[in-house]
Amino acid sequence: MELSHLIQTSQVEKVRVCCPLMPSVTGTLCVSSHHLILSAQAVEDTKQEKCELWLLHCAVDSVEKSVHNIGMLKSKENNKDGEGGSSSGTVTLKCKDLQVIQLEIPDMEETFNVARSVQALSSLDNISLSYPFFFRPAGCKLGKGWSRDTMENFYHKLKAETDAWRLSDVNENFKVCPSYPEKIIVPLSCSDNSLKRAAAFRQGRRFPVLSYYHSRTRSVLLRSAQPLVGPNHHFSEDDENLLNAALMGQSHGFIIDVRYEQEAKQARSSGGGTENKDRYPRWSILYRSLERGQALQRSLTRLVGTCYETYMGRNHWLSNLQASQWLSHIKEALSLAGLAAECIEREGTCVLVHGEEGANNTLLVTSLAQLILSPDCRTMVGYQELIEHEWLQAGHPFQLRCARSGWAQGRFKQESPNFLLFLDCCWQLTRQFPMSMEFNEELLCTLASHAYSSEYGTFLCNNEKERNSYKVREKTHSLWGILNNFKQRKHLVNPVYERNPLAIWPSVAPQSIQLWEGFFLRYLVSTEHKERSWQRTWELVGKDPC
Repeated sequence: MELSHLIQTSQVEKVRVCCPLMPSVTGTLCVSSHHLILSAQAVEDTKQEKCELWLLHCAVDSVEKSVHNIGMLKSKENNKDGEGGSSSGTVTLKCKDLQVIQLEIPDMEETFNVARSVQALSSLDNISLSYPFFFRPAGCKLGKGWSRDTMENFYHKLKAETDAWRLSDVNENFKVCPSYPEKIIVPLSCSDNSLKRAAAFRQGRRFPVLSYYHSRTRSVLLRSAQPLVGPNHHFSEDDENLLNAALMGQSHGFIIDVRYEQEAKQARSSGGGTENKDRYPRWSILYRSLERGQALQRSLTRLVGTCYETYMGRNHWLSNLQASQWLSHIKEALSLAGLAAECIEREGTCVLVHGEEGANNTLLVTSLAQLILSPDCRTMVGYQELIEHEWLQAGHPFQLRCARSGWAQGRFKQESPNFLLFLDCCWQLTRQFPMSMEFNEELLCTLASHAYSSEYGTFLCNNEKERNSYKVREKTHSLWGILNNFKQRKHLVNPVYERNPLAIWPSVAPQSIQLWEGFFLRYLVSTEHKERSWQRTWELVGKDPC
């Protein structure tokens, strides 16, 4: 398919662009296959300078259009002088990173053409037509910057601590589980044939695999999907043996089900369910529900609507913020991650986390638990490895979950801001422990934006199998390669970072959980004071970020 066929108007003159916190500019608007481009020339006797603005179509979450002076519009046939009122229009683009851009277009027909073009180009289903496959930055080579051998590196670090686990290629060519990587870490005593049988007992064939090894207590964090118990109470001895082997001689472990107990039990009617206590006597089940799917997406939509509601009193605004329940979701996520970390650090027990699919809130809990426990995950390199291992390699379906952002309206499909919730929780940790994280808020905002729309291929597709199929590593550039560039990295580092070898236990008291203004209000509130503060901090610690 040629994307040019979707462009109804390729160029419009005298378009005025308005954005919050930025002076409006007037220039020529061009609609290309992947970008909206506004080219503005400097105008004498005004403050307008020469500039060029680029916006990816895939960054647009919502397109709204309105027409002005339509009542004054007269046809030339009815106007002898050929004069009369003209009709103009406005196209409002609400972006996935929450920026709002208004295009004031001097012609009604062009207004509709631009709106229809952007609407079509921002909602492409064909991944191979995505901009990352066409993006070729100067000085960058394809293939560089990608995280290679992620699981092998993880295993080599593990082997230095224990020899009770092995690296299995049972999932070679993704033949056992399509959403797992080709290599996984499993107990040494479990054979590949046993793993295949255990996989058949878990939804999506996502059988229990190692997520994290805690060297101090020799306890492990596992993740999986729900067991396929069903109404007939099916069971799998291979699954039972796998979990018992993961205990490594410990007397018992905990299964944290991120659903309500009643919800987990009702899942049996559709073939799912939870572990039978009689079949897993060495495991105790804890039910702790986290909101997911459409409910979580609606919460984000309500939050964004509240943030951008300018004609609202303080009390009403705070009431709407509370009603969005976003901060409550942060509290619950941090609480549950803290529970998992506490079982490992203080109780010295193994933990298995799962919900239904094991690729959404499950990953939220396991990744946050590792941030709490492991100082390595709090470094720049370690944090990237955490996202690579616990989100990308673990099969979080970014293409589905991040298809729409906070401006999305109507009936949701499979959108859910689990990853954005994770980043928000990370920001809460950076605020509560300002010296324990090597990365700063800028990195979190960057990841949030690129997860929803990007010129890089890092967050493309839903799992490793799809990325291999589309040859993402061979045909697109990696976001990590750019972020690790010295010039870029210096803006993402925390100037007061000091390695903290201890676990960091987040507070979930109401006064401790705050709105992430740096992301949700960044296009509404000036950040000049933050930039000055950042520069001054570097000066005080005796370093030069530049």
